[in-house]
Amino acid sequence: MPIARRPTTSNDDRIARAVERLAAGEVVVFPTETVYGLGADATNPLAVARVFEVKGRPRFDPLIVHVATQSAARDCVTQWPESAAALAERFWPGPLTLVLSRRSDVIPDIVTSGLPAVALRIPDHPMALELLTRCDTPLAAPSANRFGSVSPTTAEHVRQSLGDVVDFILDGGPCSAGIESTIISLAGDQPVLLRPGATPIEEVETVIGVVARLPVQSASGRRPLAPGMLERHYATRTPILFVDEDLGEISAARCGRLVFAPPALGSKYASIEVLSPTGDLREAASNLFAAMRRLDALDLDAIIADRFPTHGLGLAINDRLARASAR
Repeated sequence: MPIARRPTTSNDDRIARAVERLAAGEVVVFPTETVYGLGADATNPLAVARVFEVKGRPRFDPLIVHVATQSAARDCVTQWPESAAALAERFWPGPLTLVLSRRSDVIPDIVTSGLPAVALRIPDHPMALELLTRCDTPLAAPSANRFGSVSPTTAEHVRQSLGDVVDFILDGGPCSAGIESTIISLAGDQPVLLRPGATPIEEVETVIGVVARLPVQSASGRRPLAPGMLERHYATRTPILFVDEDLGEISAARCGRLVFAPPALGSKYASIEVLSPTGDLREAASNLFAAMRRLDALDLDAIIADRFPTHGLGLAINDRLARASAR
């Protein structure tokens, strides 16, 4: 599988090769500030079907569409309300996804799993933006990993998860945010938080006012309204438990520990991953998936995780851990 390293010029031929592959209906892995995406031309139903096939993703789970400009986003939807304009101006490029009524003549049903709305964002990564600009088409792109498993934040994570089944990988280095975008629906009467993510909901509310929340496991047992809403997601092979749960007879010596800030835990655990030595939620979010992968690779009996503060990015971290721990 060819791995294209970070380009040094806007005319880098690795980007050009990726553009050619996308135009041919193939899938391309590309970096964003959140996680690596598995991208295909969002206007080509056959190419998008390949994304579902490679990822092993059920067709009822909709995809996020990535664009290079606000104008390109508006071309995908039937309405562009003031709330969308305000949020796009404040947070794009960046880890905020907006769900709006889609134009069915532009975005086919397979992208949205038949739902009447489409999830859109502009990624804040120079390689992603260059790719989107040069291919001049929206890209439907979920995370570049097997469905339901831990999201990839490096090109090596992609290789470990997908092996040789993808057509091309653009390596843009580690993802800076390290956790998926926040998803806000603007398709109804009021804004609704569908998935907490790398843009704190408190910051969103400073722009458009109060945003309604859905219960964490709102999509359990029915078709999700957006990516990342299934009850079980982001899962490791090793069971994840929370520190305040009944651990039964599990031995700490056979457990990994996932903590927010430096703990006073001694050496009773097999391995301890500290997500932020300074107790910073942004740093913790950026390190979350990589730390989960390292602990998962140790073949332990369990991973015991902290519960995080319920504000800012702590909300998104708790969401990922809750879904990863669901059995």
